[in-house]
This record gives sequence, structure tokens and C-alpha cells, in this order.
Amino acid sequence: MDSILIRGGNPLRGTIQISGAKNAALPLMTATLLTDEPVTLTNVPALADIRTMAELLAEFGCKAEDQGNNSWQFNTPEITGTVAPYDIVRKMRASVLVLGPLLARTGEAKVSLPGGCAIGTRPVNIHIQGLEALGAEIEIEGGYIHATAPRGLTGTTVTMPVVSVGATENLLMAAALAEGTTVLENAAREPEIGDLIDLLVAMGAVVAGRGTDRITITGQPALHGAAHRVIPDRIETGTFAVAAAITGGDILLTGADHDIVEAILAPLQRSGASVDLLEGGIRVRRDGAGILGVDVMTEPYPGFPTDMQAQFMALMSISHSAAMITETIFENRFMHVPELGRMGADITVHDSSAMVRGVRRLKGAPVMATDLRASVSLVLAGLAAEGETQVNRVYHLDRGYERLEEKLKACGADIERVSGN
Repeated sequence: MDSILIRGGNPLRGTIQISGAKNAALPLMTATLLTDEPVTLTNVPALADIRTMAELLAEFGCKAEDQGNNSWQFNTPEITGTVAPYDIVRKMRASVLVLGPLLARTGEAKVSLPGGCAIGTRPVNIHIQGLEALGAEIEIEGGYIHATAPRGLTGTTVTMPVVSVGATENLLMAAALAEGTTVLENAAREPEIGDLIDLLVAMGAVVAGRGTDRITITGQPALHGAAHRVIPDRIETGTFAVAAAITGGDILLTGADHDIVEAILAPLQRSGASVDLLEGGIRVRRDGAGILGVDVMTEPYPGFPTDMQAQFMALMSISHSAAMITETIFENRFMHVPELGRMGADITVHDSSAMVRGVRRLKGAPVMATDLRASVSLVLAGLAAEGETQVNRVYHLDRGYERLEEKLKACGADIERVSGN
């Protein structure tokens, strides 16, 4: 199993191109099942999860063709299967997003209960309840969600009990081919939702309320092919912004979208980093000044994203004061804390909050990644640490960061991947 070796202490300076957003690309890929015509997606990141999703779509008759240069074409003229098997779904939680499109187009879907990162319970009950409101009949049997809609789906008003990105995406796609009008109340507002809406509209869907928590979808009898560019990855943007701050460096993030990272950049600025919004990118630097402790609480968009919590904690671990980090989205997302502790971080967890008392410096150590964002937080800590850090189980990183070592090395990081047995 591969590991990453980092010899810390180098301020990172240079330019990093921000990749397309994984969390946008995956639902966009599943949306291609809604039409029998080709759909082309560009700016698709080269990641393990993208390949896994392409493998899953092939189970339904989709021809997913990697055309090179981060461009893919998806063509499903006929749905030839409706089962999403456990062996694929267990690798990636986003696999559950095939449920809505399959059900809408064929009237049936059988999807294994999802896997993915072990960051706490992420129930699919909101997906199921919403689809049942649209007329689906659903049973959980043998570890699978078996959904049928023998009379098709019919539009209605669905009020989600809590904000759920995945459920909003699944219901959006299902409603696009439902009869009549569907209203999603308390819908998620993440930029990735907006990107999905943009593709659906390009395919002929009628959707109103983009960027709000009330989305109205007028179902159409069929959708058509389209071409769409995936939005920049706001979490990758935030991660490399923290890399500049934690190392006392200066990085230009080209291709970053200012408008979708405000909640990430604001606390970064309060911590002492300088942030310049430029045409075509964002410059983040920290020259000499120490890091100040800043409290953050994860919230649904437009709040501070849960996917940046671990990275920000790594930054706060070398602040000149203390910071309180509160996790409100997932109940088991502090598994990186003991690993940061192995590097000398002073962090105390109580329920859903972590008190981080900054230390003068971190020290390199062997550490183990537990999930995608925890993995990269340990890399960030290693970049700032004294000595050598070995991050093990880095297959998590390959699910969400395109050419991570290459991008960091180009900015002066002493980092390398070591192949395991």
C-alpha cells in the first residue's frame, strides 16, 4: 500500500491550477443516465472516484469514454441493467446518486446501500422518503435499496427534514422526468447543486430556484444531450490556500472561483493570511506573521464546509493561541485528531467540538489516513512539521485530489510517493 513521505519546513511558492470539482462531477455523471443522447463533460478531474463512477455507469449500459484532456463523453441509448452492485458501491458513497436517474428513466432501480469514507452515519432515509413522495415504492432487502415506480413518478412538494446535498441531487434528477411539478423545500444550496441544475437545464429540464433552498422542477417527457464544464473544486482551492498559510508561503491558485470559497477564505484571512482576489485566480500568502487562532463551525453552504474542517484544524494546530472547531454535519469526523496528536498537536475533543491549542511547531511522525479530508490534513501538517512525516493509507487521497504530490512539489514541497508491497 502506497504512502507519502514529506520532509517539512519549505515555504510553498508558485502556481497551482485548480481542478474540476469531484463533488460536482459525480452527480453530473449520473445525470447523463436521464437521456438516450450523448452528454460531454469537460474539466473532469482525473481521480479514482471518477473511474469508479464510470465503471458503475457501465453496469447500466452507459458507454463512458475518457477523451483525454479531462473530457469525458457519456452515452446511454438504452438502459440495459438497473442494479448497482455492492462491490462497486462500497467504494464510493456517491454511487447512491444513480437511484433517482434510473428510477425516473426506467421505473426501477436496485442500489446497494452505500459505502465511502468512514466519517459517521450518513443515512439515505431522506433520499428514500423523497422518492416515495414522488410515487416510488421502496423496500430495503439484502443490503439493497429496491425502488420501483410502476406508474411513473409524479411531482409533489417534498420538504426535507434536514439539509442534504445528496438527497437534493437525487430528487432533482428524479423530478426532471416526473409528471408535473416538484417543489423541493429546505433544499441544499451548495455550488455543486447549482452545477447540476445548469447541466439539467442544458439537457432540457425546467428548473427554477437555483441557489435557493426552494427549487421547483417542471418534469419533462424526455431530456436531450448537452455539453457542460464542471465547476472548479472549492475544497481543493481551500486545501491549497491552507498549504500556503501553514507553510508561510505564497501560492497563486489559477482557475479558482472567488464566489464559492468566501466561507473558506474569510477565516483564513482572520488567521493572518493575505488573500488577493485576482482575475482568473486567488493569491494566498503569509509572510512572516504568526497564525492567529480562529473559531469555526461547519455548516451547510454558504457556511464553512465540513470538507475543510480537518485542513483548517491542521492550520490551527500551529497557531499562536487557541481555536474551537465545531463539527455539525458528521458525528465521526475527528478521526484525524489522534494522528495530528502524534505530530505534537494539542487538541482536546468534547462531543462535537475540538479545542485546538496551538503549539510552536509540529514534528514529523508516521501517521495513518482515515478518510479523504483527514488524509490531506496530515499532508498539510507534514509540510509545516520539523523532520519527516510518513502518511500511510493514501489511497483516500487518490479519490479526491488530482496530482496532489505533483502540484505541491512544483511549489517547492519536499514530497514523494513511496510504493508499498
